[in-house]
Amino acid sequence: MKRRDVLKNIALTSVGVATAATGAKADPALNEEELSAKKKKKSPLAGRTQAEADRDAKLLSETFFTPAEMATITILCDIILPADATSGSASQAGVPAFIEFIAKDMPQQQTPLRGGLMWLENQSRKRFGAGFAAISPAQRIQIVEDIAYPEKATPAMKQGTAFFNLMRDLTMTGFYTTEMGFKDLGYIGNQPNVWQGVPEEVLKQFGF
Repeated sequence: MKRRDVLKNIALTSVGVATAATGAKADPALNEEELSAKKKKKSPLAGRTQAEADRDAKLLSETFFTPAEMATITILCDIILPADATSGSASQAGVPAFIEFIAKDMPQQQTPLRGGLMWLENQSRKRFGAGFAAISPAQRIQIVEDIAYPEKATPAMKQGTAFFNLMRDLTMTGFYTTEMGFKDLGYIGNQPNVWQGVPEEVLKQFGF
């Protein structure tokens, strides 16, 4: 089974839990332009109170991660969920923007995320002489392989493993709560139907 298929199977049972854990309230994995376009099609409040809508608007107007940090987040998201023959990558679904929103919506995630990015950057410079975004794809995978499997990680990789676990959870939550993610899972949700009335044989059975 391919790694993406394993993640997909996990997503079927874990996305709801991960979403609850992160407490995401905005549409996941949508950038500001997409959110603006979507709002035009909906009621301004869309099921939220005015205070909640104002808070979301304020958060969307702010920036937490630096451009360099966002570049690293984008690369890491696509390592976790790359594009395949049937679906786009995590970044193509807008997951980096979702992670940016989570960092602003849940300040307690800011230190683990920024600290993890700093750890990754330092590890990359120590091992390969350049930042994570500047090293080769093969070198990035070497680092990821050391932190992606908690049961195999050495004590020296503990902080990196915790960061990668968080990034994997956020990436899966962001991706599998988008339209692209739903299609990847084959989830269609409630669909409109045309009722043709009670079948004739049932009507005859009850004397109608």
